[in-house]
Amino acid sequence: MIEQLLALRDRLGGGGGDAASATRAENGAGDDEDGAGDADAAAATDADERPRVGLFVDGPNVLRDEFDVDLDDVRDSAEEFGQLGIARLYLDEHATPGLIQAAEARGYEVVITSGDVDVKLAIDASESAVRDEIDVLAIASRDTDFKPVIETAGRNGVRTVAIAPGTHGRSDALRNAANDDVLLGE
Repeated sequence: MIEQLLALRDRLGGGGGDAASATRAENGAGDDEDGAGDADAAAATDADERPRVGLFVDGPNVLRDEFDVDLDDVRDSAEEFGQLGIARLYLDEHATPGLIQAAEARGYEVVITSGDVDVKLAIDASESAVRDEIDVLAIASRDTDFKPVIETAGRNGVRTVAIAPGTHGRSDALRNAANDDVLLGE
């Protein structure tokens, strides 16, 4: 999987650290010429300036009976880091229609894979990070396979968050690789 992610990064142009920072600076450079004290305009500006968060949830790894995870709690924990722009729940072909419907009702884009969800989630999360689609990458999982994704995002100037489903579901490798970590249920 690491080789696939590195190949993807290379295909997409390597990094984006300096170029991405420059693009962000250009796009966010002060457009507040009229100085109007309009509260609505200020609120819109504040919302625009909040970091863009991409939340990627490893459904089979997080949504287990032993963890009792609520998708609203996962989303809320990611929103603490900025404006949620991507909220994806990855599930395998065994997902029940009820779970899919509940996730969609909570604002998640549900991605169904025909096998292991790890590769699809890793590629999607890496692409979002290196293409400058997000400022913060939040991965909800306990799977150490996502450590290279978190490291790649970090090298590209993206803040990273590891969301764990509970004390017994916490991955020390993910927690140590990420800038921030969240333990659900605390």
